[in-house]
Amino acid sequence: MLSIGFSPCPNDTFIFHGLVHGLIGPTCPVFAEPVLADVETLNSWALHEARLDVTKISFHAFGHALKDYVLLRAGGALGRGCGPLLVARKPLEGNLAGKKIAIPGRYTTAAMLLGLFSQENYETVPMPFETIMPSVAAGKVDFGVIIHESRFTYQQHGLVCLQDLGAWWEKETGRPIPLGGIVARRTLGRELILQVEECIKESVRFAFRNPDKSLSYIKRHAQELDDRVIARHIALYVNDFSVELGSDGLAAVNEFLQRGERAGIFPKIETETVIA
Repeated sequence: MLSIGFSPCPNDTFIFHGLVHGLIGPTCPVFAEPVLADVETLNSWALHEARLDVTKISFHAFGHALKDYVLLRAGGALGRGCGPLLVARKPLEGNLAGKKIAIPGRYTTAAMLLGLFSQENYETVPMPFETIMPSVAAGKVDFGVIIHESRFTYQQHGLVCLQDLGAWWEKETGRPIPLGGIVARRTLGRELILQVEECIKESVRFAFRNPDKSLSYIKRHAQELDDRVIARHIALYVNDFSVELGSDGLAAVNEFLQRGERAGIFPKIETETVIA
């Protein structure tokens, strides 16, 4: 029985609903009850103890976890126009130096994108993603890097967008932004890893064919319960790359890892990213 973990965000619960509820046929491996946790918790488990056999992970964290995990070609979050946003109470005057910037975890892709975007001497303050907007609005921090459905609701908190970090990445590289992926423990072996990959791919396809079947499961775990926000969230983060990374998606992931290595964020990458 394989252990599996993913986030409670709508894109993940949409993707995995079919898999965890046994709706995609009898050929899949047997999975234990899934563990739903915020992505930084999942990152920490993968980095420090390789706790789960199959897990969602930020691509930032993946750069540190390659010795234990291999990337699956299905189930990930990549795309265009879907990156983290740097927000504040008012437009930026001056620069980021000396400011406090809330981030949704040290090993999130959002945190790494901020570091690639600006190397100024600012202070990062990790906190749960759902507390970032209220903290910025209350003046507890100067700026915040927001992710997930916060992208659609930050204006309700009286905040303004200073920089779309995903748009910056796309302009800088010409590639889609790799946010998070699904990884499997290397010790599972090639045959089982490819079987898991195929089952997740079929779970995504099932979700696209039956979008209404997962709604109650999604809403049970979502931070934001508005149906329109949930629909926009899924439409933004679940796409063709979620079914199959393909050459463009894999190139974007490798670009991200290589830039992290050149910046000294990751150790030298000496193993394959995906199973051939």
